[in-house]
Amino acid sequence: MTGGRGDFWRVARTPKMVGLFVLLLVAALVCVRLGAWQLDRATSRGAAEAEAEHAAVLAQDPAPIGEVLAPQTSFRAEHLAVPVEVTGTYDPDQQVLVPDRAIDGQDAVLVVTALWVTEGPHTGAMLPVLRGWVEPDAVSLGDGDPVPVDATVADALEPPAGEQTVTGYLKDSEAGVATDLGDGTVGAISSAELASLWGGPTWSGYLVEFTTADGEREATSPAGLAHATPPGMAEETGLNIQNLAYAVEWVIFGGFALMLWWRSVRDETTRRREDAGIV
Repeated sequence: MTGGRGDFWRVARTPKMVGLFVLLLVAALVCVRLGAWQLDRATSRGAAEAEAEHAAVLAQDPAPIGEVLAPQTSFRAEHLAVPVEVTGTYDPDQQVLVPDRAIDGQDAVLVVTALWVTEGPHTGAMLPVLRGWVEPDAVSLGDGDPVPVDATVADALEPPAGEQTVTGYLKDSEAGVATDLGDGTVGAISSAELASLWGGPTWSGYLVEFTTADGEREATSPAGLAHATPPGMAEETGLNIQNLAYAVEWVIFGGFALMLWWRSVRDETTRRREDAGIV
């Protein structure tokens, strides 16, 4: 022992301390591995919990839209996929198609129509409604208005006349897309873009329509227009807090194992210095 820094490293290289280091290093690696496992569980359980919560939201009974979201207010995460109902009239001259989409892996053209609210606190507001979709070859998209290929498609595209009580899931507005599409066709379901076409006030989102029969939500509307799938959950699924805490604890335990080796070497160095009469 010399009393210098080299004493620590001389003690650290002794067989006893090397053996202790290997043992505690293995323990630390096991702790880190367990921490990674808990982090993986935190992610998977967080995703499972988010999926269950989203399914529960989709299964709710529709509430009046005025109790959930008002026109010209921010669309927040808690509004996504909430089932609502609204009463109004469709304007057949205010309908657009959105091409180049996919529904359950199938190419689709979306059908979006302006619903003018006639009941409730937001009477007079305009709500874009995604009424459903058709296959790309069901309509001819050119420079003018889209043309249905036959009478069956034309009937499905025609909005119901008169006052309607519409049910659907709330969905946040898409970003506008500049395109060279013809009249009656847009690149995105953008509330701002549709309000500039049709007027407002309007919502900061739109409605993904569904219909029910005998208490069950149908795949198609009474007119035969296929409904779009419900909105998916937000990409951010979060983490399970309990498993995340376990992951942090295991990493801390691993750090403690290495700290224990460092303190053991320090204490042994101090003892040897005392034995050698070095303060």
